[in-house]
Amino acid sequence: MKRIIDTLGVDTSNYTTSAALFQNGEIFQQKMLLPVKRGELGLRQSDAVFHHVQQLPQVLEALLHEKLSVGAVGASSCPRDLESSYMPCFTVGLGFAKAVALSLGVPFYTFSHQAGHIAAALYSAGQLALLHDKFIAFHVSGGTTEAVLVTPDEQTVFRTEIVAQSLDLKGGQAVDRVGAMLGLPFPSGKALEQLALKTDVTYQIKPSLKGADCSLSGVENKCANMLNKGAPKEEIAAYCLYALMAVLDAMTAELLKQYGKLPLLFAGGVMSNSLIRDAMTVKYGAYFAAPEFSADNAAGIAVLTSIKGA
Repeated sequence: MKRIIDTLGVDTSNYTTSAALFQNGEIFQQKMLLPVKRGELGLRQSDAVFHHVQQLPQVLEALLHEKLSVGAVGASSCPRDLESSYMPCFTVGLGFAKAVALSLGVPFYTFSHQAGHIAAALYSAGQLALLHDKFIAFHVSGGTTEAVLVTPDEQTVFRTEIVAQSLDLKGGQAVDRVGAMLGLPFPSGKALEQLALKTDVTYQIKPSLKGADCSLSGVENKCANMLNKGAPKEEIAAYCLYALMAVLDAMTAELLKQYGKLPLLFAGGVMSNSLIRDAMTVKYGAYFAAPEFSADNAAGIAVLTSIKGA
């Protein structure tokens, strides 16, 4: 495959301002979390847009500190590959990236934020060859908990079809709400994991499933009850993560029954959790991104831009 010298990817999600260069098969990235006041569970879209406008020039300056011959630019333009999918925060990165492409006179491509997560996870796991095959990808984050069937596509690199999802609370929401109960900073994934690793207590949890779809609202309620009854914070954190693990395990088992033994990929910020990653890798041989490619990033957008521009 002919490789463009450098490709630039930009992603402005509801959590992070990100930019990445894909150069000679290697990713170089810079990102900044959006500022969230302690005790709050995210930002209004108007605030997210404002902070992206302030932060993206800083991120790009740190990344492009040397003159590089960027051959194509890409950006995430929406959360998912659905016609109705839209969030204002993505318009910041879209506008910046298109302006850069126009000023350089190079091709410009757009992808969904979810597609970027999938590509970043494949790159990190050394499994970009899977883009030529059919596989199941889980995207578990603050705004999404779903599994998609990924199929190669000549026009869009790949297309996705939702085959399972949470019917209520999302995985990242559960983590962040439990984290807020325990006085942890937002986003709470890393701190919740560190807290959970301080206890040897494990849990056998029966997940709530309807077909391959799941319900996660009970996780938050159970953790609140544990806190009210004086349970140690470490055990509450562990319960939350074991509950998420049980749900993902059950969803995976059901999907493999339906679609056969397809390769499995797990992406999204929640999937940087070592307890879940280790268990699902051992049981299913699943592929996971390294933590820096699990959380919101522009690496996957840069990779997809390179493939489209080849």
